[in-house]
Amino acid sequence: MTAELVRGQNHTLPQTRLEIRVSAGTPVVAGATLGDERGTVCGIEWIAHPGSPQLPGLEVSQQAAADHRLAVDLEALPAGAHRVTVLLALPVGAGGPVRFGAVPAPFVAVTGLDGTEIATFTLTDLDAESAVSALELYRRQDAWKVRAVGQGYAGGLAEMLADQGVRDPAALAGSIQEAVTRGLARSVAPPPPRTPEGDRVRHATGSADHRPTAPPPPPAPEPPEPLTDPATTGPAHTTQPHTTQPHTTPGPAAAGASAAGPSAGGPINYAHPRRQHAAPPSPPPAAPPAQPGQPAQPVAGDATGWSMDERLYNQIWGMFEDLARAVAAYRSAVDFAESRMDQELDRALSDPRNRIGGAGDRAREAARAKRDELASRAREALDRDLAQLAAEAAVVEPALPAAYAGWGNPVWHAHRIPMEIPMALRIGDLHLPERADLRIPLLVRLPLERGMWVDSGRTASEAAALMDTDRLRRLAMETAVAHAARLLAVYPPGEFAVHVIDPAGSAAGPLAPLVEAGVLAGPPAAGPGGVASVLAHLTRRVDLVQMAVRARAADSLPPDLDTGEQLLVVNDFPRGFDDRAVTQLRYLADEGPAVGVHLLMVADREEASAYGPVLDPLWRSLLRITPVADSHLADPWVGHAWTYQPLTIPPGSHVLEQVLAAVAAARRAAGR
Repeated sequence: MTAELVRGQNHTLPQTRLEIRVSAGTPVVAGATLGDERGTVCGIEWIAHPGSPQLPGLEVSQQAAADHRLAVDLEALPAGAHRVTVLLALPVGAGGPVRFGAVPAPFVAVTGLDGTEIATFTLTDLDAESAVSALELYRRQDAWKVRAVGQGYAGGLAEMLADQGVRDPAALAGSIQEAVTRGLARSVAPPPPRTPEGDRVRHATGSADHRPTAPPPPPAPEPPEPLTDPATTGPAHTTQPHTTQPHTTPGPAAAGASAAGPSAGGPINYAHPRRQHAAPPSPPPAAPPAQPGQPAQPVAGDATGWSMDERLYNQIWGMFEDLARAVAAYRSAVDFAESRMDQELDRALSDPRNRIGGAGDRAREAARAKRDELASRAREALDRDLAQLAAEAAVVEPALPAAYAGWGNPVWHAHRIPMEIPMALRIGDLHLPERADLRIPLLVRLPLERGMWVDSGRTASEAAALMDTDRLRRLAMETAVAHAARLLAVYPPGEFAVHVIDPAGSAAGPLAPLVEAGVLAGPPAAGPGGVASVLAHLTRRVDLVQMAVRARAADSLPPDLDTGEQLLVVNDFPRGFDDRAVTQLRYLADEGPAVGVHLLMVADREEASAYGPVLDPLWRSLLRITPVADSHLADPWVGHAWTYQPLTIPPGSHVLEQVLAAVAAARRAAGR
């Protein structure tokens, strides 16, 4: 089945000998560059273009043409080449169009040698650009994948080559265009129009007259580490905009357009007539026009980014930032009003004349009236901002992909295991007391940069103190199981493994969904022997991968070593742990995340206090979350105490079992 990619999306390549077919409505120049692990082109000998069309494992056309076929043999590429970028450019000085916005959107397909399409990409939303990076083939963990890029350059070939680190890009661009000029006499004319019944309509929705003038800018930097758990000295969460991570965004925000023919006097709709899983275009969708005097209507994905996944991620960060600022401004205004009232009262009562008769009472009433007026105006401004954020949340929440959505979102019922991990994972919600129903998703970046600790102690929060101990511990383990299931569901099959340590076997009930679905790496480890075995296995993996990375010898890893991400779920710590096991656990917490081993602990810190300061580094390295709502996340940026609300599965819902069944089915289909 052909994968129809959108900008930023990835797809695994099932073979290494390929053809890349380009189809455009006008002659274009096709070329390719080879890049190292960082994507840098080491020299002109790593560039295939009409003047030098052949490289080891790569051959491109020698002339401008409306259709191209580029031959690629990934196994024959030069040593050190980890990336192949396919470039398209408009010929210069040929009397033809000078910008891609004036021509039909080019269509690029990656096919096998027999012509079977593996992945396709339509380069939409180009305007002033005269050169574009269309696709890139890249190596990841000894497997090759294709990514739809679609990065345009208004400065043409020179700007594009400079962006890839080529020295003297202007001279090279000039020589390429010179070679193209010599071959223009042999250019292939555009093919005749094809009907939808006869072949593919190779363009996506949009009109050249309504495209943005440039690609969206990169997201602006934000204050680092905005949330911190006061129980530790380490940061608890950071929501940072990031570069594109591939993802196919389901949900209402990814509604596809239907195909239509040209209308009289109107733009042409180039929608694919057989598209089944369309996604929104790369630029943020335009908001509906606002009524006079009313704020603009919110739109899901109204943020910068090259994919809907990235735009939604950045939009959620923006909502978090807006809520923090709005509430901080309100609290500051109220504090100012109180301080001003106190100062006015002090001045009024310091005058002996105001202590006689009703002058003092009138001064108090005037000061309180000013305080109330200032506070009321601040509240009006806050309510206005919160109403706008609530309207945005109402639009964004239904449009979130599964990785960002709550368990109650219908997107989980149609979720399919992806071929590439998303940018982040939702682990709960955040809100402030000024409006408890306005909740911002709490996202953690993937791969996980730190482990998590689900606090099962009754002293963790007021809600926990009112709960039965056994019920609280079961709820904490159910929370850990739900997070493990979400991680399994957003990773490609076989790229994420879950190990469980349950020394006393007390979590058999909460662990049942994972065990029955058969998605664990092995049975839950019980007793001191089981604890030691699992810890030794993961410690060995960390040691081997670290040595391979330092020696740059990834090929020397043992064939039985699972190089996918690993999650260790530990229940009822420190039961079953001796001093050696505690040391190994600390080692995994410190060294594991960098090489793909992560911790998810369920523990009551009060019970583990016997270890004293030995465990302090462990607690500081983990993100503390709770199975019940708790205001433990401190925000040093604006001084807020955010209330964390854990994700809960709707009562009576079988969504967890359905998701785990999908994970198991995907693994069986992939032969895992």
